[in-house]
Amino acid sequence: MVPGLKHGLYRFRPQLLPKASEWAEGSLARPLQRRLSSIYATTADPVKGSPTGVAQSQLLLRTKEEVLGQSELQAQTHLQADVRQMNLFQAINDAMRIVLATDDTSVVFGEDVAFGGVFRCTMGLAQEFGPHRVFNAPITEQGIAGFGIGMAVMGHTAIAEMQFADYIFPAFDQLVNEAAKYRYRSGDQFDCGRLTVRTPCGAVGHGALYHSQSPEAFFTHAPGLKVVVPRSPIQAKGLLLSSIRDPNPTIFFEPKALYRAAVEQVPTDDYELPLGRAEILKPGKDITVLGWGAQLYTLEGAIRLVERDLPGLHCELIDLRTILPWDVATVVESVKRTGRLVVAHEAPLTSGFGAEIAATVQQKCFLNLQAPVRRVCGLDTPFPLAFERFYMPDVVRCYEAIKEVMAY
Repeated sequence: MVPGLKHGLYRFRPQLLPKASEWAEGSLARPLQRRLSSIYATTADPVKGSPTGVAQSQLLLRTKEEVLGQSELQAQTHLQADVRQMNLFQAINDAMRIVLATDDTSVVFGEDVAFGGVFRCTMGLAQEFGPHRVFNAPITEQGIAGFGIGMAVMGHTAIAEMQFADYIFPAFDQLVNEAAKYRYRSGDQFDCGRLTVRTPCGAVGHGALYHSQSPEAFFTHAPGLKVVVPRSPIQAKGLLLSSIRDPNPTIFFEPKALYRAAVEQVPTDDYELPLGRAEILKPGKDITVLGWGAQLYTLEGAIRLVERDLPGLHCELIDLRTILPWDVATVVESVKRTGRLVVAHEAPLTSGFGAEIAATVQQKCFLNLQAPVRRVCGLDTPFPLAFERFYMPDVVRCYEAIKEVMAY
């Protein structure tokens, strides 16, 4: 077995693999080994001599002191000092374990969740809480969503998993026409606010058309839903607990490239982080740089480079965290101070959520803007495999965008 192959996303069919002689010759083995080792790598290739990637990030809280000094966690006086190293999928698992242990009405269901799921986010939950609380669903996303709506309406805390965000579209009608409108159409007599839909999203290095998409913008056009994208283990646990307990149906997009790459010291206690509130990760005075999810690490790398190459430049980096409803006030206040905005996301440019942000900022900050709002996004094409590097809004594209906006 080629090292790393067992960690892949798919069930491989042996008859499709190259012959043993081809492996022995090394013509296929070495390139594939390099490719597989890069899929879950925490580092990225250096850009302009500067290291980039999640492993180099200053956004992750790696010590107990950093965690306890985080302002939103400091405000939660019930938290003890206990922390444990977790990656993103372990933090998500921990959040669901807390809900299952404290809420007898809660259930977790989806494709393959009983044995831990494709990304191991539900590992051990079925064994701990039983098959009546954590159970597999048929391969029908529409059915999973409909079942979750019914469970929530009947008083259960329903935590549904869509195995990949790319396959959430069969459930689109259930989510935007039923879940989002249930409270409104009943005159607030009924609701399915106890429904949370978790789903892995974004590029991972080899997902191609159907395992790489970031469809968050599709759901922001449906009043009644909340849409959340975390960037790190601490954020994922706190935001997921808030999403599950929020009185509105929530779609929780999990950047799958971060499942193992992002590692932090995470409080073991039960805590929540606020929905609808952005977080300023790096204060600055010259330009506002905005993103969410895995894109923040790309933006952090671009900022590090551009501040090195343009001495005296100070970029402000903001994590939107909640896409719907988004924190207009924090973003607008920042842009009014800096006069410039660059927003980046993996989803395609046209009608991506960056367009909504750009339109709102143009309306509310028109007299403060020193340059047009710049979007750095995925291309308006299906998500490619061989050309993924050209599609992605990488460090270089974000670096160039910041420089161009500053030079306007």
